[in-house]
Amino acid sequence: MAEISQVSLNHSESLKISFAPLCVEEVYQLADSPENGAVVVMSGTVRNQTEGKPVKYLEYQAYEPMAINIFRLICDRIYDQWQDTKTIVIHHRIGKLAIGDISVLVAVGCPHRGEAFEACRYAIDTLKHNAPIWKKEHFADGATSWVSIGACEEFAHKQKL
Repeated sequence: MAEISQVSLNHSESLKISFAPLCVEEVYQLADSPENGAVVVMSGTVRNQTEGKPVKYLEYQAYEPMAINIFRLICDRIYDQWQDTKTIVIHHRIGKLAIGDISVLVAVGCPHRGEAFEACRYAIDTLKHNAPIWKKEHFADGATSWVSIGACEEFAHKQKL
């Protein structure tokens, strides 16, 4: 399982792919800082249906080294675009997940709420389109379907994300 935590003078981040359950409280604490006036947390959970078709559970797989690389690039772009950003946390779970389990947590801490919301939305949207993470949906009728969370779109359009 891949995990990177970095702290510098101006900001910190925690990037992780794990089989273990994800914890909102832990991610919030990692994103919290006395310099932040806002911490925005986005929690993605396994829902019980896809397009009206009942889902039993999901399985997630990732190409971990590249996924962490994409997470790192997302952080770099956030620090460039929202320069007051202090903390970023991106944690994704892999393996078998039940209905209601958390599959992904993204948290961004900034001095102001507007930047925190925008940066958090950018992080999750960019992750979903670019990280090499796949889910296999297991439906109640026994059917399965692989869904690409990210197509790696030529390594995130040559790392411009």
